[in-house]
Amino acid sequence: MSQQHEHVRVAVIGSGFGGLGAAVRLRREGITDFVVLERADSVGGTWRDNSYPGCACDVPSHLYSFSFAPNPDWPRTFSGQEHIRAYLEHVADVFRLRPHIRLGHEVQMMRWDTDELRWEIETSRGRLTADVVVSATGPLSDPKVPEIPGLASFPGKVFHSARWDHDYDLRGKRVAMIGTGASAIQIVPSIQPEVERLMLFQRTAPWVMPRMDRRVTAAERWLHRQLPFTGTARRGLLWGIRELQVSAFTKRPNQLGLIESLAKANMAKSIKDPALRAKLTPSYRIGCKRILLSSDYYPALARPNVDVVASGLAEIRGSTLVAADGTETEVDAVVFGTGFHVTDMPIAERVVGADGHTLAEAWKDGMESLRGATAAGFPNWMTIIGPNTGLGNSSMILMIESQLNYMADYMRQLNVLGGRVALGARPSAVGAWNRRVQERMKRTVWNTGGCTSWYLDASGRNTTIWPGTTGEFRRQTRGVDLSEYEVIRPPGTREAASGLVTEEAK
Repeated sequence: MSQQHEHVRVAVIGSGFGGLGAAVRLRREGITDFVVLERADSVGGTWRDNSYPGCACDVPSHLYSFSFAPNPDWPRTFSGQEHIRAYLEHVADVFRLRPHIRLGHEVQMMRWDTDELRWEIETSRGRLTADVVVSATGPLSDPKVPEIPGLASFPGKVFHSARWDHDYDLRGKRVAMIGTGASAIQIVPSIQPEVERLMLFQRTAPWVMPRMDRRVTAAERWLHRQLPFTGTARRGLLWGIRELQVSAFTKRPNQLGLIESLAKANMAKSIKDPALRAKLTPSYRIGCKRILLSSDYYPALARPNVDVVASGLAEIRGSTLVAADGTETEVDAVVFGTGFHVTDMPIAERVVGADGHTLAEAWKDGMESLRGATAAGFPNWMTIIGPNTGLGNSSMILMIESQLNYMADYMRQLNVLGGRVALGARPSAVGAWNRRVQERMKRTVWNTGGCTSWYLDASGRNTTIWPGTTGEFRRQTRGVDLSEYEVIRPPGTREAASGLVTEEAK
């Protein structure tokens, strides 16, 4: 690559929570030679893309924010999409990240240069090189639409929940909602009052608990502004409650029976029809799929203009949708709430490692990384929200901040080693870490609960969820252990031949 291309110390991919968090942390580490490459025209990640009616977070606001950027002015205990997106814009401004952010720069390919020890990055706006890549594209960034026979010839409107068409008026329309995940249970009650008819195609019934959402009072906001430690205490309490819940999910799933009883009682309050209640009652252990929070989903399903089709969509014939059980219904619009490419992230097709293979090829038998961050064969490449860092009951911001700690120490280790240098995760270390994770996964509710979820990859392996507490993950990622890495120098140098590796001081 010619010298005319820009070179930076670090290239961050994506400007959601992970990317902006990485940018803040790099600045705090004294690193200002970095760029944030964002394919869209504004920051925000999944909270920019998901603007469907009713979109909100199912983690309490005071826990779903950076510890280093508390927001005393959250308007609700569970914030809506517009408030979270505004928060991320605020973070970009307050921490002076705008000069580093390159909007409209979609990364098309990243290739590791084994001679120069740097990444060659092709974007939609040109090329650049970077010593280190921090990939923060997130697992909920590329919508997944199932291949349905006849979909291409459907004469009506079709879109995914994460690509909502705000120009299309649903009023008076016959609408099919495909899927019953976290997005669908927010969309259904939001559009039910205005559509003529709503058909909900449900492959698997979700467990739904009441959403204890309320307005945050002016007095609470004043208190958090005047006495910041009260906001910190509130966050700590929310965190602690969720940490105490973890063992039931990871070690003793049978303890979740009481929660199932509460969820059934919640359903019975709104669903009086025994036949509909039977359709909506899950057949797997609660927690196996994400527990959903809503206080208006069941009441919406009980309305006379809503039908629940307890079967997946199998085929489309013209404007008629045919379910797997043979049920036929004619609609004007189809909304897919069918999730994202999580275990087969498209960005992996665009990362070419030291041996010339893509990350997707390296992960063809399942994603795996070292401490959720680095992958064997991809030096100086790190991912935020990597394999087995997802959560089933708490805030992903906690996991992101732990990974930022690891990233910061990774950069410190490179500086200490000095000169042109890279760190490559040892295959043995990656393997050992993932064997431990998968061994612990065997007894969790996600593996034993009797469901098929997006936590599992094509081979049925759980490559998504962390089988422990957020506190434990923070301890496991507080620093880089150099014995887990190969120190790579340019070919032909004396340092490259020495193979010097040191053990992290305990």
